[in-house]
Amino acid sequence: MAKYNFDEIIDRRNTNSLKWDYAKKRGKPEDVIPLWVANMDFRCPKEISDAIISKANHGIFGYSEPLDSYFDVLTNWINNHYRYNPDKNKFLLVPGIVFGIYQSIKALTKEGDSILISQPVYYPFKESIIDTNRKLVVSNLVNNNLHYEFDFNDFEQKIIDNNVKVYLLCNPHNPVGRVWTYEELLKIKEITLKHNVIVISDEIHADFIYSNYKFTSYATLGDDAVNNSIICIAPSKTFNLAGLHNGNLYIKNDNLRRKVRRSIFDTGYSQSNIMGIIAAEAAYKYGENWHKELLKYLESNLSFVRDYIKNKLPKIKLIEPEGTYLIWLDFSDLSISDEKLNDIILNKAKLWLDPGNIFGDVGKLFERINIACPKSLLEKSLNNLYKTFKEEGII
Repeated sequence: MAKYNFDEIIDRRNTNSLKWDYAKKRGKPEDVIPLWVANMDFRCPKEISDAIISKANHGIFGYSEPLDSYFDVLTNWINNHYRYNPDKNKFLLVPGIVFGIYQSIKALTKEGDSILISQPVYYPFKESIIDTNRKLVVSNLVNNNLHYEFDFNDFEQKIIDNNVKVYLLCNPHNPVGRVWTYEELLKIKEITLKHNVIVISDEIHADFIYSNYKFTSYATLGDDAVNNSIICIAPSKTFNLAGLHNGNLYIKNDNLRRKVRRSIFDTGYSQSNIMGIIAAEAAYKYGENWHKELLKYLESNLSFVRDYIKNKLPKIKLIEPEGTYLIWLDFSDLSISDEKLNDIILNKAKLWLDPGNIFGDVGKLFERINIACPKSLLEKSLNNLYKTFKEEGII
């Protein structure tokens, strides 16, 4: 019998929620259902809330650093879930993984240097390159019969032609849902080491892996890989703690770590948010059972979406996700423009999704949908889409 009620509808309006309270400010209709940003509509485990309340009742919130107990539970989680044993002295705490990526780029490259990404991909990757005045280089993933793959010949040639210094790896991949295999990651390792390219591996979705798939951290590929990389992990997606600003960069290479630490300090950031520290420690210590039940619920939501699309929206193609709670849908068989598709979804179906074009031009006529919500809300959203598409004569 399930202990946790993920079917509960929790009213998040008027709670400073980026997902639920900012539609109007972002130019969206106020009555949209938000299924966009990677943020779950589930309460975190009670043990996390209790730990935060206990600290709040203590009433002193001075400068804070994590104690050894923080690193003990963090490294234990990594060992149990990602199958490597990190040195707890090799971590840098950051207020978020995107912040960590920006500062790593600044630390390891100079303006004008080339950085490679594989689109469609999480849009802050591109932003982090443009905003820091680096050169954006793209080797697009190949959609091979609804299964995304690397074009390793293009990947390597782009590195050679542009003298690429850093590759931003997304694993599990957002938005296409791939969980890269050991063999695929070995090929990335081979090419990047050959051409002296540092890998920044964003593994923030590593705790969301569907049945029959296996997550491989870049850190497990050997000393040569881990010494040429930065591994980015956080409890923010896993336990819905993004607003508490806690992330971890595992940088085994002392030289790389010193450079990134200097870049972080140069922003004026030093001590971490005490509530982020407290919440992360409680999450990794007590969150195992909640996490297991969450995965089962997400599997059920995915199955519901899969069946709904097959039976009612067969012209929409599901890119079968191997990981993450974000699903990637292909609308290209509807024979309408990207602009019209996005307008209909937002203004008529009243759904706030992430349009695929923000993940790169190859994302046009795709939509990213967040399924980490109560099933009833997901059903209402798909019913809106079905009804609207029928009224518009699209299906």
